[in-house]
Amino acid sequence: MGAPAASDHAVPSPTGGTVGDLDRRGAIHDLVVHFYREIAFDDILAPVFDEVAEVDWAVHIPRLVDYWCRVLLGERGYDGAVLAAHRHVHDLEPLRLEHFDRWYELWVRSIDARWAGPHARRAKRHAERIASTLARRLLDATWPAPGP
Repeated sequence: MGAPAASDHAVPSPTGGTVGDLDRRGAIHDLVVHFYREIAFDDILAPVFDEVAEVDWAVHIPRLVDYWCRVLLGERGYDGAVLAAHRHVHDLEPLRLEHFDRWYELWVRSIDARWAGPHARRAKRHAERIASTLARRLLDATWPAPGP
């Protein structure tokens, strides 16, 4: 008997299809690409990423795939400084709580659209901790995760 197939980990989707968990690099890559595609066209977040941070997506996406692979899979490879990067953007133009709300909303929506399972839940919890920590450290504010 071999290792279980990826479909063995699939669960029913609310839309009727099947989704897997974020338990491999390819799934994490797909999530990150989908999520940042949403951000690039978002009225609230696109200006922060494009005009303030001037994100080079060709560099940013692979770094974030590495980051989430470290968080979810324990892979090595990410060597960035999350707080410092966001502090730089905040110094250029102050972030607001609505930025954290929208970032988290899009992250959760992106996950829930295609993935479910323990890794997907961990990705949402970790994003909640990121937003909460950045709001506290950059804005000196309490950020409560928006409810469902």
